[in-house]
Amino acid sequence: MHLNQGTVPEDYRAYLNRKVRWILLGLILVFVFFVLAISVGAVAIPPLDVVQSLLGISSSDKWDRIVWNVRLPQAIAAVVAGIGLAIAGVAMQSILRNPIASPFTLGISSAGAFGAAVSVIVLGAGTMQSTVASPVAISNPYLTTTVAFIFCMIATGVILAISHIKGASPEVMVLTGVALSSLFSAGVMFLQYFSNDAQLAAVVFWTFGDVGRATWDMLPLMVVVVGAGTLYFIANRWNYNAIDAGDETARGLGVNVTRVRLAGMTVAAVISAVIVALLGVIGFVGLVCPHMMRRLVGDDQRYLIPGSAIAGAVLLLASDTVARIIVAPYILPVAVLTAFLGAPVFIYLLFRGYKR
Repeated sequence: MHLNQGTVPEDYRAYLNRKVRWILLGLILVFVFFVLAISVGAVAIPPLDVVQSLLGISSSDKWDRIVWNVRLPQAIAAVVAGIGLAIAGVAMQSILRNPIASPFTLGISSAGAFGAAVSVIVLGAGTMQSTVASPVAISNPYLTTTVAFIFCMIATGVILAISHIKGASPEVMVLTGVALSSLFSAGVMFLQYFSNDAQLAAVVFWTFGDVGRATWDMLPLMVVVVGAGTLYFIANRWNYNAIDAGDETARGLGVNVTRVRLAGMTVAAVISAVIVALLGVIGFVGLVCPHMMRRLVGDDQRYLIPGSAIAGAVLLLASDTVARIIVAPYILPVAVLTAFLGAPVFIYLLFRGYKR
């Protein structure tokens, strides 16, 4: 069969251009939902006034105070947390070659929650405070993050040990994650039983994963950790493409599979630990967003990693916006919305996958 020499490169360029267009569309959606997240709330701010306030040309001091003191840090936290959770999910699914791996389903989020509960109840890092953003705050977020990280590492070590068992199936790993999640959830309940009223309120309120408690003081740590982790995964995109083809293929291409897998799981656990420690448990973002983007840009990590990061930011921004208006004047925790939105989408993706 004769093949036109110009056909394949042209078709391939068109194929790549479609991926780029989806990513550019995602960036536009991030901007749109970012403005909406700041605009919507108990006090509605016109989107144009939001943009003017962000540019420093607003004529209303009232809008400026609401935007800069309350809503902007929450919107930035939603973007950063969405990126971090989605990136961690992509990495875990690639490293473990398990399509339903994520910090939430593998028990890492629950491990971080237990670590945070230890920090709040045992080490005294939780206090009752009356603030604009939240009546409850973590008085020492760095201690909480450190303890949450330690327990995330414990869960990660167990998962890595299971992954190295010969013949371990994805089902076995998922069940391991379920067992870990149940174990650490039981640990949280155990600590709550022996806590005082203030500690119990702090832990319960903290476990409602929400970007509404975000403050400017939290953002530098989140931005640095998520930013560094994202750059790490982008730098290793070719290694993950090789691992997706199989361990033997990756080794044949010169990839140190063991080192890449261990380092990737560690970085993903660090990202998850920081987000869990500061914002609470937010599920389904790391599970659903990678699958959504696979439908649009494919499995190539060069496009899947940034695409999933964008999808995570859009999902959390949209969830945060809807959470403020769906049962107004009450504001739902964003984790409730991600579960309501994420679970049906994931079931739909599974249905379409099996149909195909």
